[in-house]
Amino acid sequence: MSSSRERILGDIRRGLGRPALSESRQAVLDQRIHGGEQEPLRPVLANKPLPDQFAEGLEKVAGECVRIARRSDAPAALKRWLEAQDVAAEARLAPAVADIDWASDGLRVSEGASAGDDLVGVSQALLAVAETGTVVLRSGAETPTTLNFLPDYHVVLVDAEHLVGHLEDAWVQLRTRLGAQWPRVVNLITGPSRTADVEQTMQLGAHGPRRLLVLLVGA
Repeated sequence: MSSSRERILGDIRRGLGRPALSESRQAVLDQRIHGGEQEPLRPVLANKPLPDQFAEGLEKVAGECVRIARRSDAPAALKRWLEAQDVAAEARLAPAVADIDWASDGLRVSEGASAGDDLVGVSQALLAVAETGTVVLRSGAETPTTLNFLPDYHVVLVDAEHLVGHLEDAWVQLRTRLGAQWPRVVNLITGPSRTADVEQTMQLGAHGPRRLLVLLVGA
């Protein structure tokens, strides 16, 4: 690395209150710059189980995570959550979650894509990323993308076995699971919709759901 670049980056680190790079870390960076393609550097995750890290990451972005033992526990968990929000116990379901007996807990449900008049949408995620509290959803007949964005309240089921640590791991898993059957769209959703464009005041639900609940199955 040139001396001028070292000086500039050193000034940036000092300005951020960060210590100088260790020799080993500098060697890794030099190898990445001059040694061709390498594994990407990834943030170090806390020494916690992935479900804990995912729940914490989701809460940081104003989402909510409820852990359930089985998919069959989803209706009761959803009904309790809707009652807490003072929202009617009804929802529009992605066909991918229609195998669950939602009516057993008194929920009124319909199935299919949303036309924009549904208050609650329930989706199935392929994966979730612990690093950022992100859920990864595919488009398709079984998982209509409209349910991700049109209802005010978005509920997502994801299996704990499909939690990954970093975003890079998610793309690896997607290639493995989907093979050549890639969807037209892959949505990465991190928390509810938000904007601070108006007077720098954070508003939820600006151009999508105002609340996001993730039901983490088997955690």
